Amino acid sequence: MTALGAPHHARLAAADDAPGRRRIATPDRARSWATHTIGRGALLGRERPRGDDPAAAGRAKRAILLDALGTLVRFEDPAPLLRSALSERHGVEVGLEDARAAVRAEIAAYRRLHGQAGDAAALAVLRRTCATVVRDTLGAPAAALGADELVPTLVDCFRFAPFPEVHGVLDTLRARGHALAVVSNWDVSLHDVLERVGLAARLDAVVISAELGIAKPDPAPFWRALELLGASAAGALHAGDQLDEDVAGARTAGVRPVLVARDGASPPPGVAVVRTLEGLLDLAP
Repeated sequence: MTALGAPHHARLAAADDAPGRRRIATPDRARSWATHTIGRGALLGRERPRGDDPAAAGRAKRAILLDALGTLVRFEDPAPLLRSALSERHGVEVGLEDARAAVRAEIAAYRRLHGQAGDAAALAVLRRTCATVVRDTLGAPAAALGADELVPTLVDCFRFAPFPEVHGVLDTLRARGHALAVVSNWDVSLHDVLERVGLAARLDAVVISAELGIAKPDPAPFWRALELLGASAAGALHAGDQLDEDVAGARTAGVRPVLVARDGASPPPGVAVVRTLEGLLDLAP
């Protein structure tokens, strides 16, 4: 979606420019990210001992890696929200199609630039850039708005929620003794999104492309998640909804891919498919 907190493959964006292998930061930055992530995981209790569940006693730790948008969370159409907010907060009246065009332009800008937003300062810059894109796309009605003025309005128009089954599925997988990590092409704000929707405490690690400096389908994000979980690729699986990022990337990393096809899409040969996350419960007993 946006510099506001959604990954570059948001469903409102055009699907014909999916990225390939991308390096978006230096090795030094990736190393500093690793220290930051481990510290954050401890702070949020994501690295708590897992041997206190009698039902999980004696089970081998299995890593289950998960994409974020389209797999764990979704967001409602931001265009009507943007149109209403512009009117209510700024006295700016635009049509729904104009709001949709502005959202599409913002998503395109975010997709190009989100890999730079690996910390709060860079995220603020990205949000101002995307707000400027929205203002300029809306044209004359919004011309008097400042980018900083528009940022909080735009942020509030992207409202995330977990899919209905997600909380229960993650709780069941954890009770079975599995280690869970998100591996997502997103900016640093994903940490806050996961907190707000009640998923952060259910995860053992979070690997974000903008923090790591490398995006899926590169295998490095998958390997980093396995490292944080103390698990190996053998027996691990990764569930995601994107063939080019999740399925291809997991295969390259030596992790079993699972396509989350909520739209009923067919998987490539040899790839397991689930229609909701509940399907993981059969694949990870």
